[in-house]
Amino acid sequence: MLDNDSDIHPLFAGAPSTTEFKKLRKRIVRYTREAVEQYGMIERGARWLVCLSGGKDSYTLLAVLHELKWRGLLPVDLLACNLDQGQPGFPATVLPEFLERMGVPHRIEYQDTYSVVMDKVPEGRTYCALCSRLRRGNLYRIAREEGCSAVVLGHHRDDILETFFMNLFHGGRLATMPPKLVNEEGDLFVYRPLAHVAEADCEKFAQSMNYPIIPCDLCGSQDGLQRQQVKQILDGWERNNPGRRQVMFRALMNARPSHLLDPKLFDFAGLQRESRLDFAENPDNSEQIPQLR
Repeated sequence: MLDNDSDIHPLFAGAPSTTEFKKLRKRIVRYTREAVEQYGMIERGARWLVCLSGGKDSYTLLAVLHELKWRGLLPVDLLACNLDQGQPGFPATVLPEFLERMGVPHRIEYQDTYSVVMDKVPEGRTYCALCSRLRRGNLYRIAREEGCSAVVLGHHRDDILETFFMNLFHGGRLATMPPKLVNEEGDLFVYRPLAHVAEADCEKFAQSMNYPIIPCDLCGSQDGLQRQQVKQILDGWERNNPGRRQVMFRALMNARPSHLLDPKLFDFAGLQRESRLDFAENPDNSEQIPQLR
């Protein structure tokens, strides 16, 4: 079905007809479909709250999910949602107009979390942690109000890798953003269908489609963020060894608890060696000598 390039969702209207773009679109759709199936995200007849920030990643997420649904490969209802957090200068009309034009069901919610973040975060500290918690709490509330079973986020492969290294370098743990989890209250799934998609592909796609990108000037205006530092490290590794990011990402899908050090994941104390007592005859056959192998 995906090979029929004349059939496209309205979100793909005006897409470039180049071979390069067609390959890009198919790759993103294929990787997203693989993640949805691999991590068991589909509940037939469910409703998903697709979170739209106005960045390149969330536009890509919105487009590819509607592409899959339109082709009958994603049997769920999709509700796009933008949370306007009261950030000064935020172009509040851009997303509603875009979603109306694309015929995408949506909800726009205004909650001034910006003032809370600016009031609570001490000078010199980063805003991301508190901003994220407030945003997530509001999205969970909206999902419940709209009868959604899942909150769907636009985090991609590189976000997952960066989070892994942030936890490694600064948190002292091996952990990252999982493609699928249940919230603390236990009533909502959180999905990341772009888990296998590279950030560079999201950027190329959104730029090629001329989607109206809205930058996040709140956290993006801060220097020295841990995530930016990790991104620079990964960028350097990728420049020196192209393909390194994908190799590291595959490692996250190939964990071996017995080759790590966490006794909660593997019973090292209970690990037993296998031994057998064999007998080998001595050269003159006068007696048998026990031999441990």
